[in-house]
This record gives sequence, C-alpha cells and structure tokens, in this order.
Amino acid sequence: MTSHLKPIHLTMAALNGALYAGIGLLTYLGIFAPIVSVVRFWGLAVVIPAVFAALFGPFVGGVGAAIGIFVSDMVVHGNALLSLLVGVPANYVMFHLIGWISGKEMPSKKVNTLLGFGSLLVTLVFAARWYVSGEVDVLTTSLFVVFCGLSLLLLVLANKFWPKWRSYTIGSVIGNACGSAIVGLGLWAFSQFFILPAGMGYQVPLSAALIWFVWTFSNQMPFLLILGPPILNACHKAFPSLLKSS
Repeated sequence: MTSHLKPIHLTMAALNGALYAGIGLLTYLGIFAPIVSVVRFWGLAVVIPAVFAALFGPFVGGVGAAIGIFVSDMVVHGNALLSLLVGVPANYVMFHLIGWISGKEMPSKKVNTLLGFGSLLVTLVFAARWYVSGEVDVLTTSLFVVFCGLSLLLLVLANKFWPKWRSYTIGSVIGNACGSAIVGLGLWAFSQFFILPAGMGYQVPLSAALIWFVWTFSNQMPFLLILGPPILNACHKAFPSLLKSS
C-alpha cells in the first residue's frame, strides 16, 4: 500500500462503515444471527470490516469500522461518550491490525503454533475463572468454550485450505484479542464513573472485564475464520487487480 491515501480508500472506508453499521444493527435484532437466552451473536457483522481491511489496508478497515460502530451504538444505546471511549477505539485498533498484518508474510508453522496456543489459553482461562467463582451460568460458559474450541479447529483448516490468507488469520486473532481487551477493560473503567447502559451495572468488579473480553473474542473469532478466507478468495478471483490497488 502506498504512503498516501487514494480516493478508493476514502470511498471504501465509507462503504465499509455503512455496511458494518447496517448489518450490525440487523444482527443485533436477531435477523442474521440467533439469540440464545440473553446472548446475542454479534460476530457475523465483524466479517465486513475484516474483509475490507484485508483487501484495502488498515486505514479502510480501522476508520470504516470506527464509523460503523459509532452509528450502530447511537441506535442501540445512544451513549456517545461510551462509544467514543470504548467502541470506536476497540474497533479501530482491531481492524487496523487486521489490515496491517494481512499485508505481511507469515510462516505457517509459527502461525499455527501461536494461534493455537492463544485460543487454547483463552478457553482455559475463562473455564478456570468460571469454575472458581461461578459468576457465569453453564450455558454461557459452554458457548464460550465451544466457540474458542471451534476457533482453534478453524485456524488449522483455514491455514490448510486457504494458505494465501494465512496472514489474515493471524491478523484476525491478534486484532480480535486487542479489540476485545479494549472492550473488556474499557467497559469496566467506564463503569467506575458512569452507569453502563442496558442494565450492565455501575462500578462492576474487574472480573467483569475478563468476561466481556472472552465473550467478545469467542463470539467474533469463528465468523472471522469461517467466512473471511472464502470471501477474500472469491474477491481475489473475481477482481485479481483488487489487491494490487490496495
């Protein structure tokens, strides 16, 4: 990617934001993804800025996602301060990293080892936390563990069948982990000074940050790995010059 922005980057960032906000809101309403108990599967929508980031670079991915999540937040909870302090930076960092790392060359053995260890660690940490404190119900914990385990399997499959997008897979894990960490710690920090929307509480314990981190990470990861590589592969086949212009 060149050091200066091209008109296509500005256009794609705007399109990215619009699609992310629109699909995200429909997902929130349960149209594109099921709602299990009080758990909403947000992960489907994040595939959009991830694909834009991999195809057009970190600026398009990060800025588009930041715009999209702000618009979505204004409709969902209407708290601009919370969105600007937590949602916007979390999404910008996550998809900027995905776009940046997607442009790097990653050795397959190193990728599988790193990503496998990371996914397994997240699963074990949360499972141990739930077992010790009992702060989360069995259904939610089971969803966390299943999604993390599925992510581990998908990492291997994505690297095997779509080696071209190996950098995208590691970028998705690193970006998702960083973005999820900002969400978890950001919501906890915000709650120390303000009441969180949707009845999430006020001055919640630090342990809540871990729960939010793991839920956000495990919810989004499978969708990034299931849908990202085949969509990117299809885009590359349909428009071979697309990557060259990014």
